[in-house]
Order: sequence, then C-alpha cells, then structure tokens
Amino acid sequence: MKASRRNFLQSLGVSVASVGISQSTIASDLTPPKVVKPAGDDQVLFVGDNIAIANTQYGKVRGFILRGIHQFLGIPYGADTSGKNRFMPPQKPTPWTDIRPALWWGNSAPQIMEKRYANPYASFVDHWNYDDVSEDCLKLNVWTPALDSQKRPVIVWLHGGGFVNGNGIEQDGYHGENLSRLGNVIFCSLNHRLGALGYSDLKAAGGAAESGNVGNLDMVAALEWVKANIANFGGDPNNVTIIGQSGGGAKVTTLMNMPSAKGLFHKAVALSGSSLAGVNKEYAEKLGLKVMEEAGLKPGEIGKLQQIPWREYIDIANRAVEKMADEAKRLNIQRGGYSPVADGVNLEDKPFFSDPNHFSATIPLMICSTFHEQNPDRTDASLESISLAEVKEKIRPRFGDKSSEIVDAYAKNFPKARPIEIWALIVSNRKNAVAAADAKASQQKAPVYVAWFGWQPPLFDGRMRAFHCDDICFWFYNTDLMLTHTGGGKRPRALSEKMAGSFINFVKTGNPNGGGLPTWKPYTRQSGETMILDDSPALVNDPDREARKTLA
Repeated sequence: MKASRRNFLQSLGVSVASVGISQSTIASDLTPPKVVKPAGDDQVLFVGDNIAIANTQYGKVRGFILRGIHQFLGIPYGADTSGKNRFMPPQKPTPWTDIRPALWWGNSAPQIMEKRYANPYASFVDHWNYDDVSEDCLKLNVWTPALDSQKRPVIVWLHGGGFVNGNGIEQDGYHGENLSRLGNVIFCSLNHRLGALGYSDLKAAGGAAESGNVGNLDMVAALEWVKANIANFGGDPNNVTIIGQSGGGAKVTTLMNMPSAKGLFHKAVALSGSSLAGVNKEYAEKLGLKVMEEAGLKPGEIGKLQQIPWREYIDIANRAVEKMADEAKRLNIQRGGYSPVADGVNLEDKPFFSDPNHFSATIPLMICSTFHEQNPDRTDASLESISLAEVKEKIRPRFGDKSSEIVDAYAKNFPKARPIEIWALIVSNRKNAVAAADAKASQQKAPVYVAWFGWQPPLFDGRMRAFHCDDICFWFYNTDLMLTHTGGGKRPRALSEKMAGSFINFVKTGNPNGGGLPTWKPYTRQSGETMILDDSPALVNDPDREARKTLA
C-alpha cells in the first residue's frame, strides 16, 4: 500500500479548512538549507592537536570539525555516579589539566541491555546506537557552527525511553549537525541516570532526601553546565530551549516544575510525551523500603546498597516493584516503578502548571504527538482487513465496556478511516497531549503551540503510518540521515524544511511562525488550534474533539 500524498487528515474524511492554510514565508534570518559538499575530493573531516579546542570550567576539550560543524562528544558535566555517589545528587567532575579528547560518545546510563536487538524489525527501523554502559555516564555532546562570541540559541535534547532506557544518541536522527548548520544554532544532547539508579526514593530507608529524583537532578546539572560553559562554544546561555520525545517529553514537563531548574532554560518542546504530576511520594518511599528488604538489608544500610553491582541492583529493584503491585493499585498508580517523585522539594507535589505565578508560566511550550503512536499492524499484514467489530474486541482489555462507544465515535469523527486506522487512532489518542496543553494554557502568560504529526513513510508496504518517534528527524532536519524512518528523498525533506525552520524560529524567539509552516496560532482550550504536519500542513481546530470526548 502506497502512502497517501494528500493530507492524512483529509484522507480520513476530516476537513482541514477550519482555520486556514495560508503559507508563511521562511524568516529572513534563516538561510536556505544547504549540504556542505567538498569541491572534488577536498577534505571534510578535520581533527588534530590544534583543531576544535574549547575551554570549560573543568579544563579544555578537543573535538573535531565535520562538514564545517564543530563537534564535541562525551564532555563530563558530572562525576562518576558509582559507589558513594550512587543515589546521591550529581557531583562536580574532577578538573583535568591536559586537553581532554571529546571525540566519542559518553557511556550510556545503566539499563538492561540483554536482547536489546532481539526484534529484527525494531532493530532495522531504529538501529539503536549503544556502546559501553556504566555509572560513569554524566556526559554531554555539543554541535556548534563556530567557537566564537556570536551567542547562538542553544537546544538541549532529552532522550526518550521512559525514565528507564535510552541515551543521547540512541538513534541517528538525534544528531545535531544538520540542524546546527541550518539554523546557526548550538545543539546539545546528554546522558543521565535512569530507572532504579536514578529514581529509587530511599529517604524513608535512611538514604538521601534527593534520591528519588537524582536522574532529574543530573539534567539540572547538565543545564547548569550549559549556563556556565556554552558561551565558550559560541552559544547564548540566556536563550536555551529544552526538547524531549516520549519519556523525554515527560522530562521536559518535570523540569518545568523543578525549583532548581528555574532560570536554566527559556523555551520548551514536548514530543509524544508529557506528565502533569510526579510519582506519589508515599508509594515511592514504600518502594524504597521494599528494595532494602529485597536486597536483604536493613534501613540505614545504604552503603551496602551502593556496593551491589548495578546490574544486580536493577534486578533487585524490579522484583521490589512486582511485590508492590497491590500497593500501587491501592494508591491508584497505573504503572509502578521508577520515575521522578513528587516530594514537594525537588519536584512540585501539586498538579503541574496549576500556579499562574510559577516560573514555568512564562516559558513558551510546543507540544506534538503523532497520529499512530501505537500501530498494531506494522509487521502483521493480516490486520489490514480487520473489521470494526473486531477492533471493539481488540481494545476491550484497555477500555472495557466503553469500547463500542469509543470505536463508533472515532468512526464517526473520521468517516473515511479504515478499521485498522481507527484502532491505531484510538490507542494513540491525544488525551494526554491535550491535557498538558490545557494545563499550560491556563497559566495565560506564555503561548502553547500544539501539533499533530500525520506524515506516513512509504515503508513496510505503507503500514508504518505516522509512528512513535517518526517526527524527531523531521524537527532536526535529519530525514536523509534516518532513512529507515522516512525512506529519504525530497518528499520527507520538503516537510522537514518547514518543521525544522519553524522549530528554529521557536528556539530563537518563542514563536514558530515564519519558518515555513502555515500561520500557527497559539493553542486555546476553546478552539484547540492544532497544526497538522503532513505533506500539506494545515492549522485546524481540535480535529478529534468529538471522538476524544468518549475517552473521559
């Protein structure tokens, strides 16, 4: 099946003319995208003793220059988190006197790596990049057009994987070279502590009060590094945008509600993920006590817990989660486990964005999700012919007695959608994205811009649809780098030029308009202004509102 070249929303029978589709022009300060090509066989990579040397507060680093972009990989922003530093707030790295090579990625944070590549389809599509995994993981990467005093806007990428998996360069689409060149901006990415090693709340067990949030405190430390050092890389510490996808989107909204992050960033983007509250403090502290019990230790024996090999500790912590399942249900926690804790000190213990006077109120926010975050049939062609009645049965375990009502509502809202598309739309619904937009817009001090990505790659016989993660490489101008997400070529590149241009304008000014997409009005709860991102982008008013009502 060939992907439709029309706007996907139109293909489902929904009008896209409710707000208008007038095309904006590219801003005058955004140079047309160019690929730096060598003249003949001229050199494109430069590395050596006196090339790409930058100063940091801890010592000098040496990177390299590739196609005109300076790159610095694996720069320490924090100390090794093993041993006595485990479960503790991030410590400063030890200064160095020699010029430190910054030529390779830093270690990924501890996580379960067994069978990471077991699924050949997933491995082909995402071709994840993993190297060494260790607790010495507080490292960041920098892409910059030049080491000068130009004060370029700064982008800080927070990777996905929930709060459990992933790293800053997990996919090729995370690379910052092309966006740095296109927008004359600085792009940074980072690794931080994940899962049980980043979010075990051991306060009740005699551990540090911050232990349930050290993974997020790592990100704060990285932003502090940016504030103190990015001017040495040609960047402006007073114009920083944080952006994350999936679990990284939730990292964005939690950072917006951490007092220690105040003043460290000025704009935010959450892609395919957000959160409006931290983990229940009571549950987190009880889980910490259960971890001690599962490890055969008494409260207060944190030192012994810090010496357990990290891989063994993750297994202990996961067994504790299983034994806390009933407690999680009692506290109405849908998914138990390890993520930022609403302790009221490091992370707000009230609903996010509920205070109009909070520092987050003045930070512009962009929110985007994809049409098919979950797609049931990418590798199962038989599901292409599923019936609406069968879809109702498929979603019953999740939606119970409301399944029939929900399917009928989505079929009415999207009258030309096939049953398999209805299924994907329902399980990929925008409920959480809209809730985050509503909450942020209620502060009324900074704009919220909402997008819905519907572009479908012509891969796997057209069954990939607008899948979770597919939009990342469009925002970062990497569609020709992430071929297994796009197929490559002029079709995805044309949309990417508009999306990346609009993102760059948002990074520079807090307003995406003028970057190539149609006029993009800020989101309001009343109208639900939503930018549909497809071959023919359009701004529409809340296109799935009627269907979404049945999910309440």
